[in-house]
Amino acid sequence: MGHKPKPPSGGFVIECRRMAFDEQLAKRIQNIVGKKKAVMSKQMFGGIAFMLDGKMFVGVVGDDLMVRVGKEQGPELLEREGARPMDFTGKPMAGYLYVDETGFRSDAELEEWIGYATRFVKTIKK
Repeated sequence: MGHKPKPPSGGFVIECRRMAFDEQLAKRIQNIVGKKKAVMSKQMFGGIAFMLDGKMFVGVVGDDLMVRVGKEQGPELLEREGARPMDFTGKPMAGYLYVDETGFRSDAELEEWIGYATRFVKTIKK
């Protein structure tokens, strides 16, 4: 009953699937950033990204927190529990980190990560 699409002349079919993300973590972020007019959320990277004045600063990809901290403070923050380079494409993206749940168990820890990202993004000129 299931009809499979015919591969194009190149011989392969690209299949797109929606990746699930931790909606509870997204709600925790939303509670911290509040209803500020300058903050919007947008689905991207198979997850959700939060934008401050149109610039991505935090998000959720799978079960991980994504934080944009800049190239200068990134190496120092990698020392924190749960932090690792953001390697969404297979290659680390400078200035971005993933943080697993061990790094933001409490709301205070999550708020601290959001603070790093907020402070960095405010330094970026439009």
